Amino acid sequence: MTTGGTDDGVVGAESTDADLLSAHVAGDKDAFAELVRRHRDRLWAVALRTVGDREEAADAVQDALLSAHRAAARFRGDSQVTTWLHRIVVNACLDRIRKRQTHPTVPLPDGQDVTGPEPAAPAHDHDTALVVRQALAELPPDQRAALVLVDVQGYPVMEAAEILGVAEGTIKSRCARGRARMALRLGHLRRGDDGHGNHPQAGRVPSGSTSTQNGSGEGESR
Repeated sequence: MTTGGTDDGVVGAESTDADLLSAHVAGDKDAFAELVRRHRDRLWAVALRTVGDREEAADAVQDALLSAHRAAARFRGDSQVTTWLHRIVVNACLDRIRKRQTHPTVPLPDGQDVTGPEPAAPAHDHDTALVVRQALAELPPDQRAALVLVDVQGYPVMEAAEILGVAEGTIKSRCARGRARMALRLGHLRRGDDGHGNHPQAGRVPSGSTSTQNGSGEGESR
């Protein structure tokens, strides 16, 4: 185990995530905070695009990190620590979505981004981003979660499957269904649309129109 330069802790730039989690379990008061500092931006990005609401995303991340803090001793090391953290965050988000399924998700307010200020964009591009975000928010929760991880955050299908606790084939199915729904919803934005609802075959979520985040999908939901 790599130390951070002291005899009573491992917090340091060279400490691995596993080192930090082990140190936290052993009683190091700073280790978990360092672990959160390393991964909070990406955890927040996943939560925000999965939930679609800043306040609820913040609550979901807070709940998830509290759960992780308490459950650290039960971590078995059968996955990367970051995968374990993402799994807890995504589950917290999905729990919140399912509790409010009768209420539509509200798109992010104008000018809001998950990682800081965005460069100014033309009005048309900004409007497009809002439309894409709304379409993402309308997906079934499991489809949205899969697309957020794979198409927005760029996780390999294998790791997304680990995070969501499903088979790789399920992730592929959820993503395919989510992309198809997004393509139908956003057909008028795609090149080649003739204005009558005809559009190219469904592809990945348009990455440029939602900054760095987008949606997910579920193969079973219809």
